[in-house]
Amino acid sequence: MNSSTLSYRLVATTALHRGDRQYQQDQVALLTHPRVKGCVLGIVADGMGGKSGGRKASDQVLMTARQVFERYSVKDDDAQATLGQIVTEAHLVIKLTAISSEEEPHSTIAAFLVGPQRQCDVVHAGDSRVYHFRGADLVWRSKDHSYVQTLIDAGQLTEEEANVHPQSNLLTGCLGTFEDPPVSFKHIPELMVGDTIMACSDGLWHYFTSKEMGAIVSTLPPREASEMLINKARQRARGGGDNLSLSLVRVEALKDPLLASTPFSPLTPSSLYGQ
Repeated sequence: MNSSTLSYRLVATTALHRGDRQYQQDQVALLTHPRVKGCVLGIVADGMGGKSGGRKASDQVLMTARQVFERYSVKDDDAQATLGQIVTEAHLVIKLTAISSEEEPHSTIAAFLVGPQRQCDVVHAGDSRVYHFRGADLVWRSKDHSYVQTLIDAGQLTEEEANVHPQSNLLTGCLGTFEDPPVSFKHIPELMVGDTIMACSDGLWHYFTSKEMGAIVSTLPPREASEMLINKARQRARGGGDNLSLSLVRVEALKDPLLASTPFSPLTPSSLYGQ
């Protein structure tokens, strides 16, 4: 049977950990649409800007995402435009927050919107990433808006060299800056059974190759996979790790023959791992 005609369910998880930082400035969510079955929004925001500025920024990203997604009409609205609206509105709100505070709040964003026909749209700004795996194989990942990415694009660095570059955390744009953020989109026509879509902050992806990530998300249930990713990243950071966050959805075939006539099984409740 073709994977497009298989009955399926979306299995999801979120994970959040402070790492070795004094403050938690990442925020993560996985939202189910209030009116449409099978429509979900996964989002990660990595805040920056002093003791509380970064948390204010990432909070604003998630608050904006919830408000926009609640208004989103699957039938009438364009998914990419909706993701763009989240970025635009969050960027403006963060800039307004900066006016009334002494900090300079900024945030990245990485988000995916899965529709009821398994279509998926992605947006990101900064160096939080979205990965698309088919089984263990990487199909696509977002490209960072960072200084080292410009060096990679120019052929001056490999990805391995970029990971250990002294300016690897220097961004070329994000939300809350004076300039409009660089925004990149991706449309995936259909997620297949066995596919995983994951948004995560640099505190997580920095410690893994795409091959390692694919092996983990394809062989373990989503919650266990998220726990392994967090734990491995913590071990590899050796006491110097950043905040870590991820939002993950996997498409699985329904094994229960009694559910075979059901085109969609409800989203498994998301889990929060680590504080």
